[in-house]
Amino acid sequence: MNILLLVNTSASAVTARARVVIQKALSADHDVTMAETSRRGHATRLAQGAAADGLDAVVVLGGDGTLNEAANGLAGSSTALGVLPGGSTNVFARTIGMTNDAVEATGELLAAMAAGSRRRIGLGSLNGRYFLFHVGLGFDAAVVEQVEKRGSLKRYAGHPLFVYAAFATWFRHYDKSRPRFTIDGVDSYFAIVQNTDPYTYLGNLPIKTSPAAGLDSALSLVAFRNLRISTVITAAGSAMRSCRHLRRSRHVVLRDGLTALTATGNGPFPYQVDGDFLGEVETVELRHHSDCLDLYVP
Repeated sequence: MNILLLVNTSASAVTARARVVIQKALSADHDVTMAETSRRGHATRLAQGAAADGLDAVVVLGGDGTLNEAANGLAGSSTALGVLPGGSTNVFARTIGMTNDAVEATGELLAAMAAGSRRRIGLGSLNGRYFLFHVGLGFDAAVVEQVEKRGSLKRYAGHPLFVYAAFATWFRHYDKSRPRFTIDGVDSYFAIVQNTDPYTYLGNLPIKTSPAAGLDSALSLVAFRNLRISTVITAAGSAMRSCRHLRRSRHVVLRDGLTALTATGNGPFPYQVDGDFLGEVETVELRHHSDCLDLYVP
Protein backbone atom coordinates (compact mmCIF):
# COMPACT_ATOMS: atom_id res chain seq x y z
CA MET A 1 0.00 0.00 0.00
CA ASN A 2 0.97 3.63 -0.49
CA ILE A 3 0.90 5.34 2.91
CA LEU A 4 1.47 8.87 4.16
CA LEU A 5 2.80 8.88 7.73
CA LEU A 6 1.85 12.18 9.39
CA VAL A 7 3.88 13.00 12.50
CA ASN A 8 3.24 15.79 14.98
CA THR A 9 6.68 16.12 16.58
CA SER A 10 5.24 18.49 19.21
CA ALA A 11 2.78 15.90 20.53
CA SER A 12 3.33 14.85 24.13
CA ALA A 13 4.38 11.23 23.58
CA VAL A 14 6.18 11.51 20.21
CA THR A 15 9.91 10.87 20.44
CA ALA A 16 12.61 10.75 17.76
CA ARG A 17 13.24 7.07 18.50
CA ALA A 18 9.57 6.11 18.21
CA ARG A 19 9.29 8.00 14.94
CA VAL A 20 12.21 6.08 13.41
CA VAL A 21 11.02 2.69 14.68
CA ILE A 22 7.49 3.26 13.42
CA GLN A 23 8.58 4.45 9.99
CA LYS A 24 10.83 1.40 9.57
CA ALA A 25 8.07 -0.97 10.68
CA LEU A 26 5.53 0.50 8.25
CA SER A 27 8.08 0.59 5.42
CA ALA A 28 8.83 -3.14 5.72
CA ASP A 29 5.68 -4.03 3.77
CA HIS A 30 4.43 -0.70 2.40
CA ASP A 31 5.57 2.33 0.41
CA VAL A 32 5.74 5.04 3.08
CA THR A 33 6.25 8.79 2.80
CA MET A 34 6.65 10.75 6.04
CA ALA A 35 5.60 14.35 6.61
CA GLU A 36 5.80 16.43 9.80
CA THR A 37 3.06 18.87 10.73
CA SER A 38 4.26 22.36 11.51
CA ARG A 39 1.20 24.47 12.32
CA ARG A 40 -2.51 24.28 13.05
CA GLY A 41 -4.44 23.04 10.03
CA HIS A 42 -1.34 21.55 8.36
CA ALA A 43 -2.46 17.93 8.88
CA THR A 44 -5.77 18.66 7.13
CA ARG A 45 -4.02 19.97 4.03
CA LEU A 46 -1.54 17.08 3.96
CA ALA A 47 -4.35 14.53 4.33
CA GLN A 48 -6.38 16.23 1.58
CA GLY A 49 -3.35 16.02 -0.70
CA ALA A 50 -2.91 12.32 0.08
CA ALA A 51 -6.56 11.63 -0.74
CA ALA A 52 -6.34 13.63 -3.97
CA ASP A 53 -3.26 11.62 -4.97
CA GLY A 54 -5.14 8.36 -4.38
CA LEU A 55 -3.01 7.07 -1.49
CA ASP A 56 -4.37 4.03 0.32
CA ALA A 57 -3.98 5.34 3.86
CA VAL A 58 -2.86 8.22 6.03
CA VAL A 59 -1.34 7.06 9.32
CA VAL A 60 -1.24 9.69 12.06
CA LEU A 61 1.31 9.67 14.88
CA GLY A 62 0.13 12.45 17.15
CA GLY A 63 -2.55 13.49 19.57
CA ASP A 64 -6.29 13.78 19.16
CA GLY A 65 -6.03 17.25 17.62
CA THR A 66 -3.80 16.01 14.79
CA LEU A 67 -6.14 13.07 14.24
CA ASN A 68 -9.07 15.45 14.00
CA GLU A 69 -7.31 17.52 11.35
CA ALA A 70 -6.42 14.44 9.32
CA ALA A 71 -9.99 13.14 9.54
CA ASN A 72 -11.24 16.47 8.20
CA GLY A 73 -8.90 16.09 5.25
CA LEU A 74 -9.99 12.50 4.53
CA ALA A 75 -13.75 12.64 5.18
CA GLY A 76 -15.72 11.58 2.13
CA SER A 77 -12.69 10.07 0.37
CA SER A 78 -11.62 6.44 -0.08
CA THR A 79 -8.26 6.98 1.66
CA ALA A 80 -8.33 5.31 5.08
CA LEU A 81 -7.15 6.70 8.41
CA GLY A 82 -4.68 4.76 10.56
CA VAL A 83 -4.31 5.79 14.21
CA LEU A 84 -1.16 5.71 16.36
CA PRO A 85 -1.31 7.25 19.87
CA GLY A 86 1.16 10.11 20.30
CA GLY A 87 -0.63 12.55 22.58
CA SER A 88 -1.17 12.89 26.31
CA THR A 89 -4.65 11.31 26.40
CA ASN A 90 -5.26 9.60 23.02
CA VAL A 91 -9.01 9.34 23.50
CA PHE A 92 -9.86 8.14 20.00
CA ALA A 93 -7.03 5.61 19.69
CA ARG A 94 -8.03 3.96 22.97
CA THR A 95 -11.73 4.13 22.11
CA ILE A 96 -11.20 1.99 19.01
CA GLY A 97 -9.09 -0.49 20.99
CA MET A 98 -5.51 0.55 20.22
CA THR A 99 -2.78 0.00 22.80
CA ASN A 100 -1.78 3.32 24.38
CA ASP A 101 1.81 2.96 23.22
CA ALA A 102 2.75 4.09 19.72
CA VAL A 103 5.30 1.37 18.96
CA GLU A 104 3.07 -1.47 20.19
CA ALA A 105 0.10 0.07 18.40
CA THR A 106 2.08 0.01 15.15
CA GLY A 107 2.05 -3.78 15.28
CA GLU A 108 -1.72 -3.72 15.82
CA LEU A 109 -2.19 -1.34 12.90
CA LEU A 110 -0.03 -3.45 10.57
CA ALA A 111 -2.04 -6.55 11.54
CA ALA A 112 -5.29 -4.69 10.82
CA MET A 113 -3.99 -3.62 7.43
CA ALA A 114 -2.87 -7.15 6.58
CA ALA A 115 -6.26 -8.54 7.59
CA GLY A 116 -8.21 -5.83 5.78
CA SER A 117 -9.79 -4.77 9.08
CA ARG A 118 -11.20 -1.54 7.70
CA ARG A 119 -14.61 -0.04 8.36
CA ARG A 120 -16.59 2.99 7.24
CA ILE A 121 -17.56 5.09 10.25
CA GLY A 122 -19.78 8.05 11.00
CA LEU A 123 -18.54 11.46 12.13
CA GLY A 124 -20.11 14.43 13.81
CA SER A 125 -19.69 18.00 12.61
CA LEU A 126 -19.84 21.41 14.27
CA ASN A 127 -20.39 24.35 11.90
CA GLY A 128 -18.98 22.17 9.12
CA ARG A 129 -15.92 20.90 10.99
CA TYR A 130 -15.90 17.14 11.53
CA PHE A 131 -15.18 15.54 14.90
CA LEU A 132 -14.22 11.99 15.77
CA PHE A 133 -15.33 11.63 19.38
CA HIS A 134 -16.79 14.78 20.94
CA VAL A 135 -17.22 18.52 21.14
CA GLY A 136 -17.42 20.44 24.39
CA LEU A 137 -19.42 23.64 24.85
CA GLY A 138 -19.06 26.03 27.76
CA PHE A 139 -17.20 24.92 30.89
CA ASP A 140 -15.46 21.95 29.27
CA ALA A 141 -14.00 24.18 26.56
CA ALA A 142 -12.90 26.77 29.12
CA VAL A 143 -10.94 24.01 30.90
CA VAL A 144 -9.23 23.03 27.64
CA GLU A 145 -8.35 26.68 27.06
CA GLN A 146 -6.59 26.83 30.45
CA VAL A 147 -4.69 23.62 29.66
CA GLU A 148 -3.54 24.98 26.31
CA LYS A 149 -2.27 28.15 27.99
CA ARG A 150 0.10 25.82 29.87
CA GLY A 151 0.89 23.68 26.84
CA SER A 152 4.57 23.26 27.75
CA LEU A 153 3.49 21.27 30.83
CA LYS A 154 1.30 18.75 28.96
CA ARG A 155 4.21 16.48 28.03
CA TYR A 156 5.18 16.07 31.70
CA ALA A 157 1.96 16.52 33.67
CA GLY A 158 -0.91 15.84 31.26
CA HIS A 159 -3.64 14.38 33.48
CA PRO A 160 -2.78 16.28 36.71
CA LEU A 161 -2.75 19.45 34.61
CA PHE A 162 -6.32 18.76 33.42
CA VAL A 163 -7.51 18.21 36.99
CA TYR A 164 -5.83 21.43 38.14
CA ALA A 165 -7.29 23.33 35.17
CA ALA A 166 -10.80 22.02 35.93
CA PHE A 167 -10.71 23.36 39.49
CA ALA A 168 -9.03 26.63 38.48
CA THR A 169 -11.61 27.19 35.75
CA TRP A 170 -14.54 26.48 38.06
CA PHE A 171 -13.28 28.87 40.74
CA ARG A 172 -11.77 31.67 38.62
CA HIS A 173 -12.20 31.47 34.86
CA TYR A 174 -15.83 30.72 34.01
CA ASP A 175 -19.04 32.71 34.45
CA LYS A 176 -21.47 30.50 36.37
CA SER A 177 -24.01 33.24 37.06
CA ARG A 178 -26.36 32.23 34.21
CA PRO A 179 -26.77 29.55 31.53
CA ARG A 180 -24.32 30.24 28.70
CA PHE A 181 -26.40 28.76 25.87
CA THR A 182 -29.49 26.77 24.96
CA ILE A 183 -28.95 23.43 23.24
CA ASP A 184 -31.75 21.20 21.95
CA GLY A 185 -34.15 23.26 24.08
CA VAL A 186 -32.07 22.92 27.29
CA ASP A 187 -30.65 26.00 29.06
CA SER A 188 -27.13 24.84 29.81
CA TYR A 189 -23.85 25.88 31.44
CA PHE A 190 -21.88 23.01 29.95
CA ALA A 191 -22.63 20.42 27.28
CA ILE A 192 -20.88 17.55 25.55
CA VAL A 193 -21.98 16.20 22.18
CA GLN A 194 -20.47 12.77 21.62
CA ASN A 195 -19.83 10.65 18.56
CA THR A 196 -18.23 7.92 20.70
CA ASP A 197 -17.91 6.98 24.36
CA PRO A 198 -15.94 7.35 26.67
CA TYR A 199 -15.88 11.13 26.81
CA THR A 200 -12.22 11.07 27.90
CA TYR A 201 -9.73 9.21 30.11
CA LEU A 202 -8.24 10.08 33.47
CA GLY A 203 -5.03 8.08 33.42
CA ASN A 204 -6.20 4.58 32.50
CA LEU A 205 -9.73 5.20 33.76
CA PRO A 206 -12.41 5.81 31.09
CA ILE A 207 -14.88 8.62 31.83
CA LYS A 208 -18.16 7.32 30.42
CA THR A 209 -21.00 9.78 29.99
CA SER A 210 -22.96 8.43 26.99
CA PRO A 211 -22.68 4.63 26.67
CA ALA A 212 -25.08 4.67 23.70
CA ALA A 213 -22.69 6.76 21.59
CA GLY A 214 -20.65 4.82 19.05
CA LEU A 215 -19.21 4.79 15.56
CA ASP A 216 -22.36 3.15 14.17
CA SER A 217 -24.90 5.38 15.94
CA ALA A 218 -25.97 9.03 15.86
CA LEU A 219 -24.85 11.70 18.34
CA SER A 220 -25.46 11.82 22.08
CA LEU A 221 -25.95 14.93 24.22
CA VAL A 222 -25.01 15.51 27.86
CA ALA A 223 -26.19 18.96 29.04
CA PHE A 224 -25.74 20.38 32.55
CA ARG A 225 -28.56 22.59 33.85
CA ASN A 226 -26.29 23.99 36.59
CA LEU A 227 -22.63 23.98 37.58
CA ARG A 228 -22.87 23.66 41.33
CA ILE A 229 -19.79 21.92 42.67
CA SER A 230 -21.97 19.11 44.04
CA THR A 231 -23.45 18.51 40.57
CA VAL A 232 -20.05 18.43 38.86
CA ILE A 233 -18.36 16.18 41.43
CA THR A 234 -21.31 13.77 41.59
CA ALA A 235 -21.48 13.57 37.79
CA ALA A 236 -17.72 12.98 37.55
CA GLY A 237 -17.88 10.21 40.15
CA SER A 238 -20.78 8.54 38.32
CA ALA A 239 -18.97 8.76 34.97
CA MET A 240 -15.99 6.94 36.48
CA ARG A 241 -18.25 4.07 37.59
CA SER A 242 -21.51 2.81 36.11
CA CYS A 243 -22.97 6.14 34.85
CA ARG A 244 -26.32 5.21 36.46
CA HIS A 245 -26.49 8.23 38.78
CA LEU A 246 -25.62 10.58 35.92
CA ARG A 247 -28.54 9.25 33.86
CA ARG A 248 -30.96 9.72 36.78
CA SER A 249 -29.81 13.23 37.76
CA ARG A 250 -32.39 16.02 37.42
CA HIS A 251 -29.50 18.45 36.89
CA VAL A 252 -28.23 16.69 33.77
CA VAL A 253 -30.07 16.01 30.49
CA LEU A 254 -28.96 13.00 28.41
CA ARG A 255 -30.29 12.33 24.91
CA ASP A 256 -29.18 9.77 22.34
CA GLY A 257 -29.74 9.16 18.65
CA LEU A 258 -29.53 12.80 17.58
CA THR A 259 -28.83 13.58 13.92
CA ALA A 260 -29.01 17.39 14.21
CA LEU A 261 -29.07 19.96 17.00
CA THR A 262 -28.34 23.63 17.54
CA ALA A 263 -26.77 25.58 20.42
CA THR A 264 -27.57 29.29 20.66
CA GLY A 265 -25.61 31.39 23.14
CA ASN A 266 -26.60 34.07 25.59
CA GLY A 267 -23.62 35.93 24.17
CA PRO A 268 -20.38 34.23 23.06
CA PHE A 269 -19.45 30.92 24.70
CA PRO A 270 -16.25 28.82 24.40
CA TYR A 271 -16.08 25.57 22.46
CA GLN A 272 -13.61 22.78 21.74
CA VAL A 273 -13.51 20.04 19.13
CA ASP A 274 -11.81 16.68 19.88
CA GLY A 275 -9.81 18.34 22.65
CA ASP A 276 -8.69 21.46 20.74
CA PHE A 277 -9.91 24.84 22.01
CA LEU A 278 -11.18 26.85 19.04
CA GLY A 279 -12.37 30.10 20.62
CA GLU A 280 -15.84 31.51 21.28
CA VAL A 281 -18.98 31.42 19.18
CA GLU A 282 -22.62 32.51 19.50
CA THR A 283 -24.31 29.70 17.54
CA VAL A 284 -23.28 26.17 16.56
CA GLU A 285 -24.98 23.72 14.23
CA LEU A 286 -24.22 20.07 14.96
CA ARG A 287 -24.87 17.20 12.55
CA HIS A 288 -24.22 13.48 12.29
CA HIS A 289 -22.76 12.11 9.04
CA SER A 290 -22.98 8.36 8.56
CA ASP A 291 -20.52 6.36 6.40
CA CYS A 292 -18.10 9.26 6.26
CA LEU A 293 -14.57 7.95 6.87
CA ASP A 294 -12.64 4.71 6.31
CA LEU A 295 -10.77 3.63 9.46
CA TYR A 296 -8.39 0.77 10.26
CA VAL A 297 -9.38 -0.91 13.53
CA PRO A 298 -7.56 -3.63 15.49
